[in-house]
Order: sequence, then structure tokens, then C-alpha cells
Amino acid sequence: MPGWVRGRLPRTRRGWRRLVQGCVLVCVLALLPATWLRLTTDDRIHTVADVPSAPVGVVFGAGLWNGEPSPYLAHRLDAAVRLYKDGRVHALLVTGDNSRHDYDEPDAMRAYLVERGVPDRRIVSDFAGFDTWDSCSRARRVFGVHKAVLVSQGFHVRRALALCGAAGIDAYGVAVDEPHDTTWYFGGTREVVAAGKAALDAAFEPDPHFLGPRERGIERALAGRGDSGSH
Repeated sequence: MPGWVRGRLPRTRRGWRRLVQGCVLVCVLALLPATWLRLTTDDRIHTVADVPSAPVGVVFGAGLWNGEPSPYLAHRLDAAVRLYKDGRVHALLVTGDNSRHDYDEPDAMRAYLVERGVPDRRIVSDFAGFDTWDSCSRARRVFGVHKAVLVSQGFHVRRALALCGAAGIDAYGVAVDEPHDTTWYFGGTREVVAAGKAALDAAFEPDPHFLGPRERGIERALAGRGDSGSH
């Protein structure tokens, strides 16, 4: 057995060659899911101004600061407000984590949207969006979403598009602009790892952590939608 397999550096040229080949193989395998995401979603990413219209906009949670949307989440919600006021979507599904009594992403998102002029009746909350797959799967299976505009930052929206597509939703994505700061680079690095889980979720389509009964909130939010453009 080569020395590097036992935890020591190789001592021969052949051993070093095997080590390098192994590292290259690991890197290639690690990057395959991220490459899959890029190749399958490039033509579905747009801006707020040119994204195709859809009945529903889906906004994914991105953390709270002292009970209020984090800056990244606030930017997603700002984009959703514009989509609604421009008539590109007629209802908004806010999906996030409410697993603890003191942490409620969907209600914080709803309050932010209402404060900025989106009627409360046009907002539907998913309190069990514990991860991106759960949010996409529940949007289709629980809330009956068939076509949607997904709102997130660029480093995440590709994964959301791929997973919503796997869940049966015809989706386009709005990539919210952000400065390339530490948070951005951390998010991008995290996505390389998350892409692997996304590939498994898309392949095996597991049930979300909490499925629950069918809800008709989206149907009610879309009822009489012809008046949603008057603001």
C-alpha cells in the first residue's frame, strides 16, 4: 500500500502521480453538480425588468436579524415587491423556517411586503420551507404552484431553479444583485457543496421534512387577480 494511503506523503514519483490524480478526480466529481446547475439553468435567469410573467412569485428565506429580514432577504423582498407592482406576478409565496417559537421567517417576510404596498391577501406563507428542496416540493405538492418566478441571489437561484424544475414547476429566476462581499463569497462557496445535495434531491425526489395537507392559499390569493395592478 502506498505510504500516502496510510496517511504519509508519497516517497516516489509514482506515488505523487497517484496522489495528484486522486486530487484531480475528487475536484472534478465535486464540481460536476455545480456544472449541471449552470448548464441547465442559464437560459432561465433574468432580471426583474425582463423576467417572463407567472401567476406566482416564490421568495426564499435568507435569515432574520433581530426578527427582521436580513439585508440579503430584504433585497429579495424588494425585488418581489417590484415584480408584483409591475404585474409580472399576481401572488407571492414566502417560504422559510419557522421551526422555533422565536424564529419566524415567513411572518417577517409578509410584514415587510405589506409595509411596502403588497396587499396581505396576495401573500401566502409556507412555514415549513426548511431548505430549498422542501420549499420547491411543497410549493408544488401543497400549494399547487405550476408556474412561478423564483427570487433569490445569483449564487442560490440556479439551485432553486433546478429543484423547482425537478418538483414539477415551470420556473424562471430573478437573480438579485448584491455586492461581492464576504457574505457573497461564502454563499458561493457553500453552493458548491449544496449542489451535490441538490443533485441527489432532483434524482430521488424525497418527501419534504413536513408535507402536510393540500392548502388552497394560492388559489385564494389569485382569485380576482385582475385588480392586482391598481396601486
